[in-house]
Amino acid sequence: MNPGGKIITIKMDKKIIKLDSILNELAPLAVAFSGGVDSSFLLHRARKVINDSVVAVTIKTPYMPEKEIAEAVSFAGNAGVKHKILNTGFPESIRHNPLERCYLCKKKLFTELIAFASQAGYTNVADGTNADDEGDFRPGMRALSEMGVRSPLREAGLTKNEIRAHLRDEGLEVWDKPAMACLLTRIPYDTAVSEEMLRMIENAEYLMFEAGYPGTRVRIHGDLARIECLPGFLDKMVQKGERDNITAGLKKLGFRYISLDLEGYRTGSSNPQNKMK
Repeated sequence: MNPGGKIITIKMDKKIIKLDSILNELAPLAVAFSGGVDSSFLLHRARKVINDSVVAVTIKTPYMPEKEIAEAVSFAGNAGVKHKILNTGFPESIRHNPLERCYLCKKKLFTELIAFASQAGYTNVADGTNADDEGDFRPGMRALSEMGVRSPLREAGLTKNEIRAHLRDEGLEVWDKPAMACLLTRIPYDTAVSEEMLRMIENAEYLMFEAGYPGTRVRIHGDLARIECLPGFLDKMVQKGERDNITAGLKKLGFRYISLDLEGYRTGSSNPQNKMK
């Protein structure tokens, strides 16, 4: 290993030591568990550090893909962690996808999660926010702070790449799982949201996954689907056979127009700072 590699390893080890210290401090702990990379690592580490003093809590909403729920159940089961799924409806406060959607959503969902944790004897609640999230438009982080929810990965300074590296080193397949966010992020702000729209988006992204395009976002604009794909997929996707199959599949789901975003996938492409000035 070169000297640069050693420096990175030392820094990461120090962060893990800090993370473990935070987890010991928070036990007994309820982890808000989406099944994504960050919350999976947090849950995995908590299981190692505080053993049975951790429970995974997944909140099932109409705007969370069924595939994510299934993967969360599988991961928690394989980790030997107690797992609770809380079913909740669509909060009316975010029915029109307001700019403060994430803040209002977190307030609603974490109120239920905190109530469950308290009743079940877990004195603290934590989520999987990491150090990279601080630079993005995330009003939900303000809600979590107001509610006393801790973010051990962020507090320990762990970045997404470091988290993936640790998961990979420990042989956990989730290490290279594409980033996922709730389906509401595929819908423009200030747009009335229907169950039909959510299922169209969910089915469209599953279609893209099955076709060999993991991590692809399908954003909806009326009856138009705007596809954002990861680097390396763009050239393949525009080939006639691929293009025709994707177009036919998405039209079967109810989209009338299919467009390919030439900028590709980027986090928070609908956020205010990313809109064209």
